[in-house]
Amino acid sequence: MDFAKGLPRRSILQAGLVAAGASAFVPTRFAIGNTAKVKVGFLLPYTGTYAGLGEAITNGFKLAIEERGGKLGGRDIQFVAVDDESNPAKGPENTSKLVSGENVDFVVGPVHSGVALGMVKVVRETGTIAVIANAGAGAATGPLCAPNIFRTSFTNWQTAYPMGKVAVERGLKNVVTISWKYAAGEEALSGFEAGFTKAGGKVVKQILVPFPSDEFQANLTEIAALKPDGVFTFFAGAGALKFVKDYAAAGLKSIPLMGPGFLTDGVLKAQGEAAEGVLTTLHYADALDTPENKSFRAAYAKAFGKEADVYAVQGYDSAQLLVQGMAAVKGDTSAKPALIEAMEKSVIKSPRGTFTLSKAHNPVQDIYLRQVKGGQEIVLGVAEKGLADPATGCKMA
Repeated sequence: MDFAKGLPRRSILQAGLVAAGASAFVPTRFAIGNTAKVKVGFLLPYTGTYAGLGEAITNGFKLAIEERGGKLGGRDIQFVAVDDESNPAKGPENTSKLVSGENVDFVVGPVHSGVALGMVKVVRETGTIAVIANAGAGAATGPLCAPNIFRTSFTNWQTAYPMGKVAVERGLKNVVTISWKYAAGEEALSGFEAGFTKAGGKVVKQILVPFPSDEFQANLTEIAALKPDGVFTFFAGAGALKFVKDYAAAGLKSIPLMGPGFLTDGVLKAQGEAAEGVLTTLHYADALDTPENKSFRAAYAKAFGKEADVYAVQGYDSAQLLVQGMAAVKGDTSAKPALIEAMEKSVIKSPRGTFTLSKAHNPVQDIYLRQVKGGQEIVLGVAEKGLADPATGCKMA
């Protein structure tokens, strides 16, 4: 069924409930398979630039499940992983491997926004519940939104928009923006520019680099010639590591460098002195001083022998969302309308801070202002409280 066409959402839910009632008199899949395992499919990168991100999301997810008894709604879990290779062209094919090939109950992932758009096309048709654990593509919960599509991470707009106001408040009126030329980068730059121009700033040049190229020298030479007040950038993973180091090596440290927190998260230690002073906005910070965050970070370090990052948090919270939904339906994955409704009403007590979901199924969450000082990510405060993506184009009834 295409959740985005035909019947309004209320009718779909009512039809599902009627069907569920009718099937109560015959052995249902759940009644027969009460001890059958719930199948959770990971559509994540396990090779290439974003491999570390895929691993962190997987680890975080499994940690949350383990802490909550190792089950979903009282049922054991079977994990099925597909390496999405961060390849948008293979997004639909790799999603179908999980949905049609493996008949998973849930799809969790991906990292790459382009892959997410391919995933969304498939799950909109099949009705499989998908939890976007990282990719910030706005369209997935905008024009392509559907009742079975949830996000526990962020939108590219959401993590970039607050920095626009911050930049102007810091006297940075003329800024160059730079990113890879792909959905995530372009949406992040657009989000920053919206907040920046609203506050009175001007983007003097936008530079887009082919993905996943990490040859930045020509771009840095151009930035030096433009002499902006600041630079706003979107890079992540290995690309972020190299950009920050190249930026410093090019002698540009006197020009403030800003971006969503992916610029430093997971790679800060490797960036070293080059990252000193970098200003970022994100829905999480390693140094958040809350019981939930301290407990999570200690458990993650113990379980995996490494420090947690924002990607691990997103995996952790994706699991929390499914735990709450499945508890409400007592593990009955066939009760999809009730399962979706329970997920919509979830309150996630996250290491990032408690958040809920908007009508478009995006997190309504605080965005923190952070800065690298002494090799540490310091939380300067909240850049925007309870921010929700506008989800332009989402028409869920």
